[in-house]
Amino acid sequence: MKVSVVMATYNGLKYLPIQIDTVVGQLQLGDELVVVDDASSDGTVDYIRSLQSRFIRLIENPANQGVFASFETGLLAATGDVIFLCDQDDVWLPGKRDTMTACFDADASVQVVISDAQLVDGQGHVFAPSFMATRGGFHGSIWSTLVRNRYLGCAMAIRRDLLRAALPIPKRVPMHDMWVGALGTLLGRVDYVDRPLIQYRRHGGNVSPSTPQGILQMVRWRLTLAWLLAIRMVRVGMGSRLAVRPEQ
Repeated sequence: MKVSVVMATYNGLKYLPIQIDTVVGQLQLGDELVVVDDASSDGTVDYIRSLQSRFIRLIENPANQGVFASFETGLLAATGDVIFLCDQDDVWLPGKRDTMTACFDADASVQVVISDAQLVDGQGHVFAPSFMATRGGFHGSIWSTLVRNRYLGCAMAIRRDLLRAALPIPKRVPMHDMWVGALGTLLGRVDYVDRPLIQYRRHGGNVSPSTPQGILQMVRWRLTLAWLLAIRMVRVGMGSRLAVRPEQ
């Protein structure tokens, strides 16, 4: 299987070198790392260009568009059979690519593969050996997701076919990874690898949100997600090409 890794970057030069090294070190002939830079000003783009890697394709946003839009740009540009979502500041552990692609090879109904992750701080020290343990274990059903999301984008890979249903990503979804994971379990099967394949870095400069939200906001997000999933599933069931305006 050809693999595309989609990475969104924004002023991530501090941690980017180790992340790119651990990703590219696992890629095989024909794979690609699609980097979408969201108008960084810290030298991120110059660093990526300096690598001159045959695996890396760089897309530069002309102005800052946000992490959701950057990931969507990368997903649209990806050409692989399996697409990994990737943050700019994490660390891939050995065997991540091959372990996750093997899950897709083993079962054609698998649409999403997700692994556990170690939680590390800004200095790379592990402060929690299992992300999923902090979430009460992995449960990927729709109902479990609506109660407490376990879909961590940087620990996920998706089958290319799922993009036909997932894109465009509605602007009102709480998180892009939550949206893709929920669709994966509705349209096929989600496979969970019960061991860490990534070090998920949490520090003060993370682009993705990490602070808890209020109860009212969480309820609104869940209701919105359920509604948008229902709309998208109707369109998928009708055989629509889904080349439509994002739900507002």
